[in-house]
Amino acid sequence: MKSWLLTIETAVLVMVGLRVLSGLIELTAAGMMLRFNNVEKAVGINAILAIIGPTVLVTSIAVGLIGISDRISMTKLALIGGGVILILLGIRR
Repeated sequence: MKSWLLTIETAVLVMVGLRVLSGLIELTAAGMMLRFNNVEKAVGINAILAIIGPTVLVTSIAVGLIGISDRISMTKLALIGGGVILILLGIRR
């Protein structure tokens, strides 16, 4: 019987790892905000998180697209890439 871990794709493991790392960074930032107990420092920490979140999103999507690039057409890849660009433009301040 095969282990379920052996059947997980590498791209999925990388994407999961990125999300776990992102979550750990978020939890660490929350702890730092509590520790400092200062609104100005909390806003600064939050600003740093605003950079990390989209970076993890784009990296995770890129890894996923690379993982499925051999299974879908170039047109679909272009549409997905365009969607990611629209998401980034939509959240831009």
